[in-house]
Amino acid sequence: MATIAPQEQDFTALPEMPADVFTAPLKKPAHVGDDWLEPKQTDYTAEDDAIWNDLFARQMGVLPGRAASAFMEGLEKLDLGQGGVPEFGRLSEDLGKLTGWSVVPVPMLIPDHVFFWHLANRRFPAGNFIRTRETFDYIQEPDVFHDVFGHVPMLTDPVYADYMQEYGKAGWKAMRYNRLKALGALYWYTVEFGLMLERGEVRAYGAGILSGPTEAVFAVEGKSPNRIMLNVDRVMRTDYVISDLQPTYFVIESFEDLYRQTVERDFDRLYRSLPPAFTYANSAVIDVDNVIHRGTQEYLLRGGRGSGAAPV
Repeated sequence: MATIAPQEQDFTALPEMPADVFTAPLKKPAHVGDDWLEPKQTDYTAEDDAIWNDLFARQMGVLPGRAASAFMEGLEKLDLGQGGVPEFGRLSEDLGKLTGWSVVPVPMLIPDHVFFWHLANRRFPAGNFIRTRETFDYIQEPDVFHDVFGHVPMLTDPVYADYMQEYGKAGWKAMRYNRLKALGALYWYTVEFGLMLERGEVRAYGAGILSGPTEAVFAVEGKSPNRIMLNVDRVMRTDYVISDLQPTYFVIESFEDLYRQTVERDFDRLYRSLPPAFTYANSAVIDVDNVIHRGTQEYLLRGGRGSGAAPV
């Protein structure tokens, strides 16, 4: 069986970053080591806990009927609604019993190769800070609410948990081919903004959708965005939006389907065929697409968030 991860790769120690790989430079804070892990989780204040509670309550007002059942079940299994920012030690203990994963604190976005290494070892890096009231509705860098509320419940699903580990292993192959942007598109359209079919209905499992109230409705019910069945080769050639609602979402049939399309794909051949830049615009519908809903793109055409356009 072909896999996206080279079987000879040793992930027990942090592999060295190849010198000729194109990746975003990040300045490492002086107090963290090469693994970028914080010495301990932040001691959150009463106001921090109140912000978590308010964010949690807001999302629970919109996610039932829109979020994947695996996510809703994961929230219950981990008891994320007990009040305040969850303690990573307790969270890791509960998650470890379910799928062998843990949650570890990091100060900020971390380098790709370090992120891949943690995933390959079933550790999920979570931002060691929470947004303020001033950034309550939108924060550019993922905080502990996005990372823990949005991502961690999905790691209670065994198949999805295995997919995330294999994605981490896959990162090293992408670096050898200098195709991190292509692999990043796969992460974006699955882990962050993925949709799935449940009993014929579209539901969200991507953390970027699940942690924001506007996108949770827009992605599942909006008339503007395209909803297209996942095709890995096509997705890895597709540009994406970082700071606005997505013009296109990709849909899986199940987590088993996601695993099959990725972990069982011969990525060596795919990387050799990929151009350095993206081929398709983020709003494109092409002839090979299995389209569930062809969007009007009204939100995008009216200018998106910057114009104050309604997310219809």
